[in-house]
Amino acid sequence: MSPLAKVRQRQELHRELCRDCNGDKPVLLIGIDDTDSKYGMCTTYIAALLVRALSKYGEVSLPVLMRLNPTIPYKTRGNGAVALFVATEKEGEVKELVLQTVAENAELKAEGTEPGIVFVHRHELKSDRERRLAYFSAAAVRHVLSIEDAKKTIAKLPLEHSAFKRGRGLIGALAAVGFPFLHHCSDERLLDKTYELIAYRHEERWGTPRDIDAASVFLADHLTYPLTWDTVDHSLRRVICAPHSPCPVLFGIRGDDVAAIHRAYEIIRSEPVKMTQLFITNQGTDAHLIDARICDVKDYHSYILKGIVSREPVVIRGGHVIFSISDPDGTASIDCAAYEPTKGFRNIIRRLRVGDIVAAYGSVKNSTLNLEKIEIIKLKEHVIKKNPKCSICGRTMESVGKNKGYRCVTCKTHAPSPVLIMERRDLEEGLYEVPPSARRHISKPLIRFPPEVRAHPSR
Repeated sequence: MSPLAKVRQRQELHRELCRDCNGDKPVLLIGIDDTDSKYGMCTTYIAALLVRALSKYGEVSLPVLMRLNPTIPYKTRGNGAVALFVATEKEGEVKELVLQTVAENAELKAEGTEPGIVFVHRHELKSDRERRLAYFSAAAVRHVLSIEDAKKTIAKLPLEHSAFKRGRGLIGALAAVGFPFLHHCSDERLLDKTYELIAYRHEERWGTPRDIDAASVFLADHLTYPLTWDTVDHSLRRVICAPHSPCPVLFGIRGDDVAAIHRAYEIIRSEPVKMTQLFITNQGTDAHLIDARICDVKDYHSYILKGIVSREPVVIRGGHVIFSISDPDGTASIDCAAYEPTKGFRNIIRRLRVGDIVAAYGSVKNSTLNLEKIEIIKLKEHVIKKNPKCSICGRTMESVGKNKGYRCVTCKTHAPSPVLIMERRDLEEGLYEVPPSARRHISKPLIRFPPEVRAHPSR
């Protein structure tokens, strides 16, 4: 069976599991999180190992890679959790294998690595329990949850689970198994799905520089964009699909079309690949964003905030650009920042003026919105006063004095008032985004927005 045929088979099983289950087929949902550290490992790698190991016990669906709240301070890197769904009659053996695989591969000696595993029997999930899982999953993407929040939900359902050390990973594990049931939520951003194909390195190469031919990556991007995206950053001429950490990941190709993703993978030349795994994911969806008023913002949350520019942009030390927006009634305001890594995006921000109406997209930390995108809704018209020109010689007149008008020194002509000119703004209305190198996993590239949206993609 070809790789694409296997993918389609797993996709169909995933869709089947998302529909109402009649209980005829015993299916086990498995959520896993927090197995990595800054020193190595990746939870997706453990998921890839399990997809292969669990296949002998039954059908395994396309695994889930779910990105959670990107502002959480105790995250390792991309704050991703995984889930696998196995149709099997041998649940006991499957659970034992999952526990053993996590115990053998997780960075348990590292401080802050606290794996959690959640098991859910699909046939026991009725609509009310699906909703509870879905709501917890949505909350994990947008809010700050505690280990106790996860344990309370697990106890109410109730669900079998396993925790290493304090078990902070139970939050992500529980959220990941709720991923297929997000159709119970009404927010379209939570329902959006994309894919990522991840290539993994051989163990002996972990922690060493990655050997990837950059020219082949740019060619793969050229031939598959926009069905694949965020593979390279053209503004910096940089490959961004490969991490710089000592984890097992060699590179990952993200996109909306599985065939295009596989085509890009086949074009890229690199060091030998140990294995690949395709994930269904919420990357590139803006699922983390909350529509809110400025007065309601909290740290460690991500928002879309509509407001009026109330303080013009200023460049501070380090090349960061800061400005402020306020509610229409002026009752609340917030600083917005385009930090130096956003590169050319800062040029857009510097052109804003007081009175412009905008919608700022980003995450709040220390009461400042870290910009991911900005929509310029309406530019304020600015009138400039200029000295009039002489009607005879065409030279610019000089002011005679306050409220005394203007005169031409040469021709002695006189004008009572200045000329009012509408300033031409070097800026267009619409959506703007940070470049791919500064974009979070979960942030939606403008190329994925509907064509009717007036957007200015970064490339």
